[in-house]
Amino acid sequence: MFVGALELDILLGDVHSLKQKRSVVRPVLAEVRKRFAVSVAEAGHTDLHRRTLIGVAVVAEGGEHVRDVLDSCERYVASRPEFELLAARRRLLGPDD
Repeated sequence: MFVGALELDILLGDVHSLKQKRSVVRPVLAEVRKRFAVSVAEAGHTDLHRRTLIGVAVVAEGGEHVRDVLDSCERYVASRPEFELLAARRRLLGPDD
């Protein structure tokens, strides 16, 4: 069993309130969850209206599959015009960890 985690530090575009931030972030979280069958949540910068930290987690039998899914999630979020991806960090845990 392999477990992968991805943290995406994001700067939001034309957002001026926390309410507006939620209306931008929530649909993206739902689409990532639906499209890639992963667990995803806003995991940081919740008090800042122009920043967010999105956390993605996936569990699979093979490490290569976990890496592929996390790569796809990162590409999808980075391709969103309303987001500027500042940093992406990932962790992979396998049977030897």
